[in-house]
Amino acid sequence: MKKAILIFVVMIMLSGCSLPGLASTGKETIKISALATSESEILAEMLSIMIERETDADTDLVTHLGSSIVQHQGMQRGDIDISSTRYTGTDISGALGMDPITDPEKALKIVKREFQERFDQTWAPTYGFENSYSVAVRQEFAKKNNIETISDLKPYADELRFGVDNAWINREGDGYEGFKEAYFSFGEVFPMNVGLVYQAAASGHMDVVLAYSSDGRIKEFDLKVLEDTKQFFPPYDASPVIANDILKKYPEIKSITERLAGQISTEKMQELNYKADVKLTNPRKVAKQFLEKNDYFEDAGKGGQ
Repeated sequence: MKKAILIFVVMIMLSGCSLPGLASTGKETIKISALATSESEILAEMLSIMIERETDADTDLVTHLGSSIVQHQGMQRGDIDISSTRYTGTDISGALGMDPITDPEKALKIVKREFQERFDQTWAPTYGFENSYSVAVRQEFAKKNNIETISDLKPYADELRFGVDNAWINREGDGYEGFKEAYFSFGEVFPMNVGLVYQAAASGHMDVVLAYSSDGRIKEFDLKVLEDTKQFFPPYDASPVIANDILKKYPEIKSITERLAGQISTEKMQELNYKADVKLTNPRKVAKQFLEKNDYFEDAGKGGQ
C-alpha cells in the first residue's frame, strides 16, 4: 500500500501538478523593505496592506535593514522591489553622492530625476513628513520665553546645556561646527546616545537637545521642535521608492502611493511612532488603524480588512 501511494505521488510530481493543499497560488510576491525603525516598518505595512488589497500580488516584508544604502543595494540587486522609506537628504549624499541641498523642493526634484535616470526607479511623492535633525526644548521653557524658532534661543544660548547625538557633534556640513556658523554656540554641549537625549531634556538635565523631527519620544516627553528658519539642516522628506519593472506589472501601486502623498504630517508620524515605540502597539496594527480611520478602505465602516 505504501509503495502504491509513493508511486502515485511521484507520478503527480512528474506531471507538473501539485497535491491538494500544496499548490502554488501563482501570485507574484512583491518584496517591501523597511529600516530598523518603527516608522519605516509602519509605512511598509501600510503599503503591504494596500497592495494586497488592490492588486493580485502577495507581499513580503524585508525588515530591520541597517541603512538606506542597504535598501538601495538590495533594490539594485533585485532583492527588493519597494523601499518603504527613503529620505531626500540621506540619498542625495548617499546613493547619489551629491553635496547636501537645503531647499526641500529642489532636493525632491533632484532625487526624482536622478533615480529615474540612474537606477530605473521611481521616487514617489513624499508621505508629507520629514525625519530630519531638529532642535527641541521643553514646552514649558518655550511658552515661558516665547520660543518658536532656533534663532529665538540666541539670547539664552550662553547659559543653555545642549544634548546631542554622538554622531552629530563632529559631522561635516550639518554638524555642530556648521551649526555654529549658521546660528550660534551653546554654553555647554554634551554628546550622548541619541536614545538618552529626550529623557535628558524631560528630566531637566539638558535645556536643549538635538532630536529627530518625527520621533515618537518628542510626544512622549512633551518637547517642542523649533523651526529651522535658516534651513541649516538638509531636508529629509520621506517617500517610497519603487522599481519601475514592478510599476509596469502593477500600475495600481502608483495610485496607492499618490493617495498616501501628503497625508502624513510630521506631527502625525510622531503620533504613529509613539504608538509603536512607547505604547508598544504592533506596527501592522498601527498601519491598519491609520488606513481605516482615514477611509483608505471603501468598507472601513464595516470593519475593513
